[in-house]
Order: sequence, then C-alpha cells, then structure tokens
Amino acid sequence: MRILVYEDDPAIGDAVKRRLQQDGYTVDWVEEGVVLGSAAEYDGFTVIILDLGLPGEDGLTVLKGLRALGSNTPVLILTARDSVEDRVTGLDASADDYLVKPFVMDELLARVRALARRKAAKTQDVIRYRDVEIEPAGFVVRKAGDAIDFTPKLFNLLLTLVVNSGRVLTRDELYERLYGWSGEAESNTLDVYVSQIRRKLGSDLIKTVRGVGYIVPRE
Repeated sequence: MRILVYEDDPAIGDAVKRRLQQDGYTVDWVEEGVVLGSAAEYDGFTVIILDLGLPGEDGLTVLKGLRALGSNTPVLILTARDSVEDRVTGLDASADDYLVKPFVMDELLARVRALARRKAAKTQDVIRYRDVEIEPAGFVVRKAGDAIDFTPKLFNLLLTLVVNSGRVLTRDELYERLYGWSGEAESNTLDVYVSQIRRKLGSDLIKTVRGVGYIVPRE
C-alpha cells in the first residue's frame, strides 16, 4: 500500500515517512504544493496525507486540483490550523479526515488504516485469482482456503501484479510501487520477492518477461 505525503516541515515529514515505512507502507514525500498530472497518478496511492500550509500551491489548492482531475483517493489533512472554520473548509473541499498538529503518531496511523479500509471497501472486498484470495483491507492472502503469511512488501507486490493481470509490469514500475519515487532498494530485491511469492503460491503464478519485468497471466 502506497502513501503520498505532502509536508514541508522536514522533521515532521521524515518522522511520518519513517513510521509509515516501519508499518510496511511505501511512502512518497513531497515538500511543496504541486498537483500531479492525472487522476491515475493519484489513484495509485492508498491514502494522501496533506498539509495545508505548503510552499507553492497551498494544500487546499492541491486538494481541489486532485478532485477536479476525478481522483477519489482518500485525503487526510494534517495541519496546524485548528479552528472549526478551518476544519469545515477542509472537509467541504472533499477531504476525508482532518488531524491537527501536534499529533500522536499512533492516531495518525489509525486514521490512515481506517481510510485504507474505506478505499478497499469501495473497490473490492476480496480479489480472486485461480485458488488465491487477497483481502486488501486486511492484508490477508489465502491459497485453497489456507491463510499464507505475507510481509507488507510481498503483499503489495502480489496485489499489484494480480490487479494488473494480463499486463506486463516493468521492473521500474514495480520498484516504484514498492519503494516510491526514491527507489531505495538493491537491484536484485525484486527478483528475491518474486521468488518468495512463487514458493508460497506456486511457480506458475508469476511469469518472467526477460529484460522487461513480470506478469500474472490472465485466467
């Protein structure tokens, strides 16, 4: 699961990114207000954490921009603006939740989990491929009815490949899904993860497209 964080305070941004990564999320951190180019770019994220007081475009402008593009990705506003009027303004601009600074990190994580469950519930409760079942909201994988242990990174990789079954995903695409724009991974990490999924779910689930990437074939 991938989180986009808009936060210009280096201390807060770094702390939020590190804690989310500890919980298994892929995190992209942006320090200024910029609107991405398309709804598809936003929809690749599970949740967006958005500070209102950003340099460049302010947070409300970013929020209105992503909604104008047609993105419904849940947005959690994280800001020092604590008046009732500010909260109403943020929520009326189509934010999904509002958390005031200073905040407790555990509460932030709980709110992110709640928004992630809400997004999963709006899409599909269970994704089925052959005898594999994936529950995005609960991080659950089953094969032939039996639960299989998956780390967050393995879960995210499996979910990405299955949701895009029938399409070859390049190595760069998969690294971005797993590690965000920073790409903090060794060159063979992806191959190791694919091997681990094959051991858990069967060697024929993921096909290698030599020199390009990987694909889960259409059923």
